[in-house]
Amino acid sequence: MKKLLMLLMLPVLFALAGLGYYAYRPLPLPAAPFEFELKQGSNLKGMARELRQAGLLEQDWTFVWLARLLGKSAQIQAGFYVLERPVTPLELLEMFSKGEVIQRKLSVIEGWTFKQFREALNTNPDIKHLSSNLTDAEILQRIGATETYPEGLFFPDTYNFAVGSRDLAILKRAYQVMQLRLQAAWATREANLPLRTPYQALILASIVEKETGVTGDRAMIAGVFVNRLRKGMLLQTDPTVIYGMGDNYKGNIRKRDLRTDTAYNTYTRRGLTPTPISLPGVAALQATLHPAQTDALYFVSRGDGSSQFSSTLTAHNRAVDKYQK
Repeated sequence: MKKLLMLLMLPVLFALAGLGYYAYRPLPLPAAPFEFELKQGSNLKGMARELRQAGLLEQDWTFVWLARLLGKSAQIQAGFYVLERPVTPLELLEMFSKGEVIQRKLSVIEGWTFKQFREALNTNPDIKHLSSNLTDAEILQRIGATETYPEGLFFPDTYNFAVGSRDLAILKRAYQVMQLRLQAAWATREANLPLRTPYQALILASIVEKETGVTGDRAMIAGVFVNRLRKGMLLQTDPTVIYGMGDNYKGNIRKRDLRTDTAYNTYTRRGLTPTPISLPGVAALQATLHPAQTDALYFVSRGDGSSQFSSTLTAHNRAVDKYQK
């Protein structure tokens, strides 16, 4: 009886030994690097068959047995993967179960407009484009935003994403990060600022972002705008005029543009613009809510990116003559 039992178990033992050898033997790569996709909804057999057809696996059934034996068959995650070097079937299954997919980066720059953000998404070949034909309002609705206008609502940062990620998922992440950053900055704001809501702070931060040429001037620029708001003065900032011109802006702002009224022209309208004019970064938010304590009401570019600040119109005019004329 024992002899018969041993004879019956021999094939199983040989099979397990062979499977153990297979599990630790590196798979030859069809190419280096070797990129492939595990499609959403594929079952284990179908996935193994695709890997065999791609040239990675010699036999799909052996890989299926190993995955089932290790309890990995239900853990395999869809996505795009890359192999830089030969790996064993065991290592490959570990990659699949952990979802170690190809990662890409998308950099959203401080001061960009939402239009520029959309262009960066639409032209990225590694992103699944679901928002290309949506209006701005439809995008806000799809990501669960309560606002009706998108400008300023998305945090500029570098976002890591898996190849094949949906653009709406990246937009939603950038929106949620901005909400968190804005609320955190608002909670620690200086007292007695002429800003009633976090959204007003976002508007002013977007203007500060566009006006800042060098980092050291950011808090002073915010201080100038805060002082002008307190006194009921016009902000008179060119980036708001340019934003209001839209596609009519051709790279040069003229005196008649400053006199042409739009909802965003701070030379013709008092107070803040109706919406942000760019995507402000965390430094602009902090400067806006912690502005420099200054009596300056004016500033002009020195031509090297920095600004000259003045507390009187006479001093400002002298600075304009010196640096602009």
